[in-house]
Amino acid sequence: MPCYDSVWNTAPTSAPAQRKGRYTPGSAAHPAKMHPGVAAHAIATYTKPGDLVLDPMCGIGTTLVEALHLGRNALGIEYEPKWADLASRNARLAEEAGGNATGAVHCGDARRLTEFIPATLHGEANLVLTSPPYGPSVHGQVRSTRDTGERGVVKKNFRYGHDRDNLAHVSTAHLLEAFTEILAQCRTMLCLGGTAVVTTRPWRVRGELIDLPSAVLAAGRAAGLTPTERCVALLAGIRNGRLIARPSFFQMKNVRDARRQGIPLSVVQHEDVLVFTKIGKSLPDQSWSDTAHGSGT
Repeated sequence: MPCYDSVWNTAPTSAPAQRKGRYTPGSAAHPAKMHPGVAAHAIATYTKPGDLVLDPMCGIGTTLVEALHLGRNALGIEYEPKWADLASRNARLAEEAGGNATGAVHCGDARRLTEFIPATLHGEANLVLTSPPYGPSVHGQVRSTRDTGERGVVKKNFRYGHDRDNLAHVSTAHLLEAFTEILAQCRTMLCLGGTAVVTTRPWRVRGELIDLPSAVLAAGRAAGLTPTERCVALLAGIRNGRLIARPSFFQMKNVRDARRQGIPLSVVQHEDVLVFTKIGKSLPDQSWSDTAHGSGT
C-alpha cells in the first residue's frame, strides 16, 4: 500500500464550533459523531460536485450534511431509528441551505444495505465515507455533580441505543466480521475506481491496545477493496506551528490512569484515515436525480 504521509489539517476550530448552525438540536447527544472537518476534507478530496457519497453507518448524518454543503448528493444508512430520524432532519436542513444536491436516509442494517437500496443506485457511489463504532469506554459526555453537593461526575450520552444487536455492543471480533460484511456491501455500491474512506483509531480495553486501524485495513482487503493511502486527520488545532490538543474528559482520564500504572500513554489527537479503491467490473451508470426521491427514507 502506498504511503503518502498525508496529514489533514481538519480541526482549525473545535468540532462543536464546526457544527454550530448546521445541525439540528439533539445532534450533540450521539456518542460517536464523525468530526465535520474530517468528513468535509475527505469529500472535497475524493469527489466532485454532483457525485454520490454514501455512509453506511451514518449516525446523525455528518457525512451527509458535509456532502450536501459541498454540492454532493448523499445517501445514509443508520441502524437505530432515533439517529436515522435525526440524520434525515440534518440532511433536510443542509438541503435547505441551498444548492441542487439531494440527500436520503434509510433505517436498516448496513450488512444488508443492497437489499433495500434501489438496484439503480448499485455501482453509483463515488465515495463511501464512514467510521466503525467503538463502544461506551471512549465516548460520551460528563457533568460535574458539585452543584448537587456530591463529588465526582455523571456520564451521559455514551450509548448508541439499547438494541443489543447494535454493533457498538458486540465483541471486537464480531464487530470486525460485521464490518467486513458492510464494506463488501459498500463495494457493490461503489462505481469502478470509486473510493472508500474509513476513519478510525486504536483504543484500550483493560489496558490492552485494540489496534482497530490495522484490523479495518484487513477487513477492507477481505471485502475486495484495494488499500491505496493511509493518512492522518488532526483532531487538534495548529497555532504558531504547535498542536493545540482538545482531549475529551475520557481521553485525559485514561491517559492519567495509565501513567499512574507506569504505562507511558499520550493523548491521541488524530484519526487514522484508511483509503481504499474499488478495482474491478463496473455497473452501468445511472442517474442519482432519477432515483434518489424514489428510494424512500
